[in-house]
Amino acid sequence: MEDKTPDCLSLTELVAGLVHEIRNPLSTINLNLQLLKEDWRESESPRDKRTVKKLDVIQAETQRLEEILNDILHFVRIESLELQPQDVNAMLDEITEFKASELKLRNIEIIRFYDYNQPRCAADASLLKQALLNIVLNAQQAIDKDGQIMIRTSPENGKVRIEITDTGPGMPPDVQAKIFKPWFSTKKTGTGLGLPTTRRIIEAHGGTIQVFSEANRGTSVVVHLDPAGPLNPADRPNGASAAND
Repeated sequence: MEDKTPDCLSLTELVAGLVHEIRNPLSTINLNLQLLKEDWRESESPRDKRTVKKLDVIQAETQRLEEILNDILHFVRIESLELQPQDVNAMLDEITEFKASELKLRNIEIIRFYDYNQPRCAADASLLKQALLNIVLNAQQAIDKDGQIMIRTSPENGKVRIEITDTGPGMPPDVQAKIFKPWFSTKKTGTGLGLPTTRRIIEAHGGTIQVFSEANRGTSVVVHLDPAGPLNPADRPNGASAAND
């Protein structure tokens, strides 16, 4: 029988076990907070109303802890990849359609320029989608409202190239130098693991990720991935190679 003493455990196993042990009491805390709020919600007593507000704050913080634990798990669980030929154009369409309603509410326009002659990339669909979604989410958060996110795909030097550009405020050099460091975040509620996780996923695929940004001039994120063969002509949409939404 395999020895699973701490010295033999991988970092991923240790972190996953720790997250599991923290989640159990957090779930109990959340459940009991909900029950307490239900007991006091209908009360007209000023004291009870103040108590409910305090419970709301505590519950919000426990939910934030859950999100941090999820981010930590995503960060460490990038080991074995299930590589299959993936159409990045279709993947990006899925991501933008998923975010479409929220982007519309914020008056953020998605503009897509796809090259449908580029090859598929060799990728783990779930992980690559997570990485690209993180980039789109960062672009959305940078803009906040009233702006554009431009997505371009093209073959470049034998690689599949993906570029996601936003019209947000951009980043000064000191911030840009830290964006891939775990726990660094300019957001009040951010864990700082989104972009480090994205880079780990891209590099696990043998790809590269670069960020180009200037204060007051927006940000571009460029990803290069290895190809996995040409697109099947039957998978290529009819029409022009550039589509604007």
